[in-house]
Amino acid sequence: MNDEELLRYSRHIMLNGFDIEGQEALLNASVMIVGAGGLGCPAAMYLASAGVGRLVLVDHDHVDASNLQRQIGHGDDQIGRDKVDSLATTLKSLNPDVDLVCLAERLTGDLATHWIPQVDVVLDCSDNFATRFLVNRIAWQAGVPLVSAAAVRAEGQLAVFDPRNAESPCYRCLYSEDAGDGAPSCSENGVLAPLVGIFGSMQALEAIKLISDYGQVTPGQLLVGDLFSSQWRQLRLSRDPDCPVCGEC
Repeated sequence: MNDEELLRYSRHIMLNGFDIEGQEALLNASVMIVGAGGLGCPAAMYLASAGVGRLVLVDHDHVDASNLQRQIGHGDDQIGRDKVDSLATTLKSLNPDVDLVCLAERLTGDLATHWIPQVDVVLDCSDNFATRFLVNRIAWQAGVPLVSAAAVRAEGQLAVFDPRNAESPCYRCLYSEDAGDGAPSCSENGVLAPLVGIFGSMQALEAIKLISDYGQVTPGQLLVGDLFSSQWRQLRLSRDPDCPVCGEC
């Protein structure tokens, strides 16, 4: 690292157990973020400011006025613009050294198969089960850790799924393929603005821990938060031996 980088990331380097090695790991890392909305914005912003070398942003949507209540990577002057390009502008203002790949398209199997093996961690910040199942399947096949989060109303959840860990389940162990039937959405049920900020930031935190080997990461532990009552629960998930993605069948 040069002197400018040593100064910029000095508060990381001062952390016992993080040091220069942890920061260099971030600088050399690539992270894919699927979704540039409520979760993806804070996750990307913290990863960029923390010094992750390359961020691959995937989202087919455009910035809408209704997004601005919670999607903090976008502003009034970005309405109508591709979300990935709008977020990229914000990220460059935070850290001009971050390398950005902006994919303004819906995630497909081909796209996921091409990009996921090229990154160190995938963050699922999407808002639908079809995308979550796709990301999980390709990430598991590629041996890439997945940090998944979801948020609606005042409730959120977070989990890390790591195919490198023999005891880790995958996302498909948690939800069946018909899980999307009748699932609540933000557009129909609303969402508390800071909720997505909290869970998106936690996704960034888990990604940083995975990359730098700093702190403890527990694959398959589901963290559930109800911000209306300020209650948190931790649930231990087990691998499903009949799971079509990671099972033994």
